[in-house]
Parts: sequence; structure tokens; C-alpha cells
Amino acid sequence: MKVEVGQKAPEFSLFDSEKTKVSLSDYKGKNVVILFFPQAFTSVCTTELCNVRDNISQYNNTNAQVFGISVDSIFTLARFKDDQKLNFPLLSDFNKEASAAYYSLINDFVFDMKGVSKRAAFVIDKEGVVQYAEVLDKVTDLPDFDAIQQTLQRLN
Repeated sequence: MKVEVGQKAPEFSLFDSEKTKVSLSDYKGKNVVILFFPQAFTSVCTTELCNVRDNISQYNNTNAQVFGISVDSIFTLARFKDDQKLNFPLLSDFNKEASAAYYSLINDFVFDMKGVSKRAAFVIDKEGVVQYAEVLDKVTDLPDFDAIQQTLQRLN
């Protein structure tokens, strides 16, 4: 069953690229933007996350914490974050539990890879309720950043 607007966001605890465990519940009282992405160092993922990097003030101005989540290892994510100068945390869902909980998992990806995060975006309000949910069928599509910003504006 997919994650829908109005329901409680599934909890997760994942390690970030700095080797710190991060839980969604740690951010109660703050809006959270979760961006699932297939793989670090791919062109569309780089475009997506660099868009957020370049517009981070819009997220900060709406009391929002952004997290990028993929099944890449913390070591790969650390290198990707450093290479792209990303200014928000990247979380490793190496065991695919968060991606599965958010119904954002591709079973068959390119080159016979199995179990990669779909490109998806979720906005979770200060009480932990999903206010925006977008799971994309095509990994080459980008989330609707305008709709994400409109949702964040409405929450403030």
C-alpha cells in the first residue's frame, strides 16, 4: 500500500554520509523533505540533488530539513556529497527498508540491478504526517519542485 497524503509517515533510522544515525522522529517539530533517488553519480540524480543544493535557502526559509536517500553505501554517499558540494544530509538505505516502507523501490533496474530506490519526494509536516507524496515511475523524471515548495509554504 503506497504512502499517501494525510497518513503518518513511516519511521526510519538510517546512517548518513558522516556515519551518524538519523531517525525521522528526531525531526518532529520541523518540516521534512525526503528525496529518494536511484543512485549517486548518475546524471539525473546529480541534476536533482544539485537543484536542491542551489535552492537550499528556499527549504531553510520554510523550516524544512531535506534528506536525500538512496541504497548506496555511506561511503559512496560521502564521496558523492563531497564531489557535488551538497549542503544537506544523504542517508544510506543500504538494507532497502525505508525505500520499501515508502513503496519507493524498483525491483529491476538497469544492468540487472535489483532493489534500487525509485525517484520519489515526500513532504512531512511537523507532526510527522505526509503532506505531499510523489513516486515517479520513470527514473529520468524529476520531482515537482514547485509543488514541494508550495506545500512547504502552506505549512508555515
